Amino acid sequence: MTTETSAIEVAGPRGSYGERDDDGARAERGDRTMRHFEIRHDGVTIPVSRDGRGRPLVLCPGLNSTQADLHELAGLLRRDHDVVTFDLRGHGLASAAGRYSFEGFLSDLAAVMAELRKLGLPAAPVLVGYSLGADLAVHYASEHPDAVAELVLIDGANPVPEPFITEAVLPDFRAMCEELATQHEAVRGTARQVVLTAQEILDLNVEIDVIRSGILDRYRKIGRPISMIMSTSMAGDSGEGHAPRFNHNWRAGVERLVREQPHIDTTWLDADHQLAFTHAQDIARIIRNASGPAGRATS
Repeated sequence: MTTETSAIEVAGPRGSYGERDDDGARAERGDRTMRHFEIRHDGVTIPVSRDGRGRPLVLCPGLNSTQADLHELAGLLRRDHDVVTFDLRGHGLASAAGRYSFEGFLSDLAAVMAELRKLGLPAAPVLVGYSLGADLAVHYASEHPDAVAELVLIDGANPVPEPFITEAVLPDFRAMCEELATQHEAVRGTARQVVLTAQEILDLNVEIDVIRSGILDRYRKIGRPISMIMSTSMAGDSGEGHAPRFNHNWRAGVERLVREQPHIDTTWLDADHQLAFTHAQDIARIIRNASGPAGRATS
């Protein structure tokens, strides 16, 4: 996140929205060097890509991010993993939905995981989630604990002690969501598109605040190794505006989680919420250097 009024889920990757990354372009033209298939469920079509070799790994994007946006991280992970990526409804090459909610996105992840079970993976996959994708991963694993080998959570699923979107900052958030929706217009019809409106993005951020207030209960149901890769300055490094409170709230949430769940490995990267795009090599290295049969990353 680069603006002072940023919340967890409203920024896309840096760089030109009109640029096509290699993986995104390959996905759009159906390059046969990567396996592609679609999942139809709940009235939407979810595009799935699979490439690489090694231990199975599923990479779940977040709100306002697509599998094309995560192409660098996915490409690095493919060196050691059989990587599955996909787009959430209303994102990338997935179809639009009548409405958007946390439960709807969670059903997208569940549909992908169910299809992978039908394909007969050699082992339960590592489930990696970025931002909202991390929250989806935690909720999915709490409901299907035997379906994943471990979780890697990138700057999300944080039990923050206070909500981010309060009445005091609501006007700033609304303006930022409107600006983001305008930026999305520039990439309509590409692998990076997001069709959500500004109001839908704002409503989802409010919903995520509420869901994170109870996410500790979800962690208690997971008996698998969990690694967190978190940004030190999720809202940017400005000392003015809302950024200091947001950053303090972010760190306090992780500290709260680790106090209750001391087995969770946490790595802090000197970055903002864009870390999945700006620090892909660091993140891939942390996952690659996982040790032991469960593959847990170390701080």
